[in-house]
Amino acid sequence: MVGVTLELRDITNPDFLAEDISYKYNSWGTHRLSKEQEWMELRNFLFATDTKTTSASGLPWKNTTHLPKLAQIRDNLHANYMQALFPNQDWLIWQGGDAEAVTKEKAATIQTYMRNKVEIGGFQKTVSRLLYDYIDYGNAISDVEYVHEKFIDPVSGEEVDGFIGPRAKRISPLDIVFNPLASTFEETPKITRSLLGIGELKELGETNPDYSYSMEAIFKAEDVRRRITTMAQSDQVKSDGFTMDGFNSIQEYYGSNYVEVLEFSGSIHDELGNLQRNRLITIIDRQHVVRNVPNPSWNGMDGMSHAGWRMRPDNLYAMGPLDNLVGMQYRIDHLENIKADLFDLIAHPPLKIRGNVEAFDWAPFVQIEMGDDGEVEILKVDATALQADTQIAILEQRMEEMAGAPREAMGIRSPGEKTAFEVQKLDDAASRIFQEKIRQFEIFILEPLLNNMLEIARRNMSIKDVVRTIDDDIGVVQFMDITKDDLSARGVLRAKGASHFAARNLLVQNLTNVFNSPIAQKIDPHVSSIKLARLVEEAFGWQKFDMVAPNIAVKENAQMQREANSQGDQLEQEQALAAEDPLIDGQPE
Repeated sequence: MVGVTLELRDITNPDFLAEDISYKYNSWGTHRLSKEQEWMELRNFLFATDTKTTSASGLPWKNTTHLPKLAQIRDNLHANYMQALFPNQDWLIWQGGDAEAVTKEKAATIQTYMRNKVEIGGFQKTVSRLLYDYIDYGNAISDVEYVHEKFIDPVSGEEVDGFIGPRAKRISPLDIVFNPLASTFEETPKITRSLLGIGELKELGETNPDYSYSMEAIFKAEDVRRRITTMAQSDQVKSDGFTMDGFNSIQEYYGSNYVEVLEFSGSIHDELGNLQRNRLITIIDRQHVVRNVPNPSWNGMDGMSHAGWRMRPDNLYAMGPLDNLVGMQYRIDHLENIKADLFDLIAHPPLKIRGNVEAFDWAPFVQIEMGDDGEVEILKVDATALQADTQIAILEQRMEEMAGAPREAMGIRSPGEKTAFEVQKLDDAASRIFQEKIRQFEIFILEPLLNNMLEIARRNMSIKDVVRTIDDDIGVVQFMDITKDDLSARGVLRAKGASHFAARNLLVQNLTNVFNSPIAQKIDPHVSSIKLARLVEEAFGWQKFDMVAPNIAVKENAQMQREANSQGDQLEQEQALAAEDPLIDGQPE
């Protein structure tokens, strides 16, 4: 397959290896410069307060008002995506792959562990940032890491454990390059760049097992910086292809106390015929290889996942929902400002002065002195452009529809009288793009991310972990001991938020339509009310409340009637005794 192996000169020579991977990072980054410029233009429109910082700054208008329609669509998409992904607390389930893995105890253990790590590990915050990448760049890229945080107790001075376990991590699309011609993102070689301080490298080495190489990296980085400060300016000149992103010169980089880290993952092949599959290679300062090991993952993957909003043919770089709306935002700002300028012209119209006219200030009730042939005339302004509001409204509606965010998603009802069924039907039809895009994110990002978190937890857990859980039956907080064996099972974690969100709406709509129609009278004798109650319980996620049980309402009504009869009999007895003895109620005769 094309693009799944990186071709280098000599993979057995560390110097060539570092130089070739650094060159490939620059090469792949250069090839997408035009795309990065498009991302920057979109970013300027999203966070602009006026048109001076956008590409609309070249418009010849005095007013510079910016209508933030793109920002509103972005916020709308993000809010609805988050609501669809996490509609309730039961959005995460375990599907076992064999008889042992499908047992209730095994499923409950894995789900409890993952829900605990998701809750306290900042999972939803990371997913929120990934969704912003999904909207802004059209490309969301995730990774996983195993963290063992340690803190010093300020009172006792003892070292205590913080968060221990897998954690989701976002990779900015600007910090990673890959071969866009590969068949899939999982197969393409990838190079990720990060800029870390010496202290950050030390901290990562202590808290993250994947950064065990950091002490060697720190030693080499400090050694280079000690040697470079004693060299002459002419001796510090490197090869023309060696550059440090974000710095003006090599000297400034080495004096900044920062270390550039390039992480390569994938397969490599050289001119001598050597082939190494699924490697992890770490390079610092674009010249030192501090790690070159096989990928330790049990599933043979590098842990990174990618989701594209609108995929291109034969190109892994996807298109975002806002990319082709920038031109419409440009036109909206153009219409708004030309309208504002026209209002200014109407309020302060231009004057035509003819003949001998004394200088004057144009103001209400001003007196103008002029000779016999003098004349001051107000020029008429064509007010046709004041109708631009209609065009702006049409453009805004089209932008929402093209981004997969219909106006009904914001609670704005389309014109015309409709029944409840018609409103629901139109809403479902208008939300199909939205449902497909969020389900796409769930399949390509959320589910691989969860399963990679479970895999890295199995691989790195050395002792038992204690997780906090709540017993739904009695509402008591409990703590469960979980070991590596408890997490070892065949199966996958599934995120059912988006699919449950769409399926539930469709199911409830169909049930309502059927039982409000004449069909209900025909099928009523053949429909089980108990099974129908179970269906409603599952559709609305009521299982944890244990509301549905066969004939439970009949039993509770009977119990309530018995209690009412008992209380009635007791009340009659008390009234009879009070009538026989006036002092029985404690009052004097």
